[in-house]
Amino acid sequence: MSDTTGFELRLGHLYPDQLNMYGDRGNIITLRQRCAWRGVALRYAPVDIGQKLDPKAFDLLFIGGGQDKEQDEVARDLRVVKAGALREAVEDDTPALAVCGGYQLLARFYRPAEGPELEGVGVFDAWTIHKGKSVPRCIGNIAISWNDSTLVGFENHGGRTYLGQGARPLGRVLYGHGNNSEDHLEGCVYRNTIGTYIHGSLLPKNPHLADYLIRLALERRYGIGAGDAVIPLDDKEEWRAHTSMLRRLGVAQRALA
Repeated sequence: MSDTTGFELRLGHLYPDQLNMYGDRGNIITLRQRCAWRGVALRYAPVDIGQKLDPKAFDLLFIGGGQDKEQDEVARDLRVVKAGALREAVEDDTPALAVCGGYQLLARFYRPAEGPELEGVGVFDAWTIHKGKSVPRCIGNIAISWNDSTLVGFENHGGRTYLGQGARPLGRVLYGHGNNSEDHLEGCVYRNTIGTYIHGSLLPKNPHLADYLIRLALERRYGIGAGDAVIPLDDKEEWRAHTSMLRRLGVAQRALA
C-alpha cells in the first residue's frame, strides 16, 4: 500500500483483560491494520486496573464490553483512578470508542438486576437499567443509520440505556434493539467519543467507522489536512458483506432511503 507517512498515533486500550466480550479486540486489530495500510504507525498500550491514565498520552482510546462481575471491579477503578483524566481527554476531543459495558460505564450509572448500582464517569448523559432476568435480553443482529450511511453488527445486552434530553444518539435503529428496544435509538455521541452496543466486531464489519476514528485522531494531532492520509482502500468485499447483511435483515431499501 502506502509508504510511511511519518504519522504516528497512540492507542490506549482500557481494561483489555476484563472487558473483551464477543471479540472486541478485533476493533484494535482493524485500527492497527487500516493505519498500517496507509503508512501510519499505531502504537498500542494497555491501561489496566490500578494504572493511572495520562490524558495527554493517547490519540485514540478504546474500552470494550464485559459481564456484570467484571464491570463492578472496572467501575470502581474508573471512578477512583481514571475518571478525571478520562474526562479531560474526552473534553480535549480525543477520539474514543466505548462498546457495550464500556459504554454503560462512561454514562451516569448502571443499575444491575442484582447488587448495588454502579456509578459511571458521566461522559454520556445516559443511564442503564437491567430490568431483571425475566425480561428478554436485547440480542441479535443490528443495523442502524449513521452519518448518511449504515452500521451493522451484533448486540447482546440485558441493560436498557436511556439518553438524557440533550444527549445525541449514534444512530437510529433500522433492525434490532439498540439502546433499549423502545425508542429506536442506538448509542450515544459526545464530542469525539462514541458509545454503542454494537459488537460484531464493530470495526471489522464497518471499516468506514474505523476510518472516521483514524481521521479524527490524525487531524487532532497533526492538524486539518492530516486526515488526507486516510486514502481510500479496496473495501469492495467489506461493502459486499455489509450490503448482504442489510438485505438479509430486510432493511436495504430503508437504508438507501
